[in-house]
Formats: sequence, structure tokens, C-alpha cells
Amino acid sequence: MDDFTFWDILSNLLDATVWTIVLSLIAFVSGGVVGLILLFLRTSQVPWLEMPTKLYIEFFQGTPLLMQLFLFFFGVALFGIEVSPWLAAWLALTFWTSAFLTEIWRGCVESIPKGQWEASSSLAMSYIEQMRYVILPQAVRIAVAPTVGFSVQVVKGTALASIIGFVELTKAGTMLNNVTFKPFLVYSLVAAIYFCLCFPLSWYAKRLEGRLNVAR
Repeated sequence: MDDFTFWDILSNLLDATVWTIVLSLIAFVSGGVVGLILLFLRTSQVPWLEMPTKLYIEFFQGTPLLMQLFLFFFGVALFGIEVSPWLAAWLALTFWTSAFLTEIWRGCVESIPKGQWEASSSLAMSYIEQMRYVILPQAVRIAVAPTVGFSVQVVKGTALASIIGFVELTKAGTMLNNVTFKPFLVYSLVAAIYFCLCFPLSWYAKRLEGRLNVAR
């Protein structure tokens, strides 16, 4: 429609971008907290802790994020609990993010030489103390770059939340396209905004990886 100018479309998309950023940040932070807890369980070498954690990771890594969104939005409603699109998107993205971050961080922890574990064990440190004082400080340097890199996937993953009615950048683009009938313009702007969000993160992750490799 002629009522919508280029700037009208852009301003509406930028407003929706704020919610994409907010959802990405909240999902990444909460997913990181859950992922850190799962990391301790996954590397504990206690079978009854490791097995449920491994199943959790396999489920959320092995099933589409879209299906997980449907489960949280429609599945929970079967038990008489009303879930808003915002809550469903936050929960699904949090659990999905935590599963991937746990495996990224596990790889970083397991890359620490075995001698570090043996040395800290000889000092009568508990598993928690070993992780806190010896292993994690070293693993963090390795984990920073892939963790920042994965944040790009979280940003792009928020686009699927549009399926359950959460109004973020992709959903706003669809709504504007239905009103303006200018798909090329609308979706070009949507793609450009996603690029502006994701490219700096990808660039920073590569730069961090290079700097940390040199430092090591």
C-alpha cells in the first residue's frame, strides 16, 4: 500500500529488532546458566548424573528448534497451563542454547591436559574445587571464541519464534509484507538487519580465536 513509506517500514522493523535482541540476550544468558550447571553434571564422571544430562543434550540437539517451540507453546497447554508466545520462546531457546553450550564447553574442558586434573587431585581438591580453581580458568580462554560464535545461531534462532506468534523481526517482516505487498523491499530490509546483528558477532569470534591462539 502507498500509505507505508520506506521509512515507515524500516522504523517498524527496527522496533521489532529490539525484541529480537532482547530475546537473544535473555535466551543466551539463561541458556548459559543452565549450560554451566549441565557442564558440571556432564563431566562429573558419576553415571546417574551423566546419563540424564546426556539424554537432555541429545534431545535438544537432535530435534528441530521449531518442534521444541511447538512443544512449549502447544504441548504445555494440554495440561491446562496457558503459555504466552514470549514465555514459550524464552524456554525453548534457553533449553536449546544450553544443550549446545554444554557440549561446546565440555570440549573445552576436556582439552585441558590430564596432568592438570592429576595435579589438582594430588592437592586433595574436590571435583568442584578442581573445576573452579584449575580447569575452568584455563578452559574459559578456549571457550570464549566458540561461545561468541554460537551467539549468532541464537540470534538467527529467534526467527522461528514468529511461528508461535511472537512478534520479533521476522514476524514483523511478514506482517508488513501482508500490508504493503512489497516482499522484496521488506525481506531485503529484514535480511540486512539480521546481517547487521550477526556479522559483528561472527567477526569478533574469529578475531578472538586468532588472538587467543597467538596468546597460547
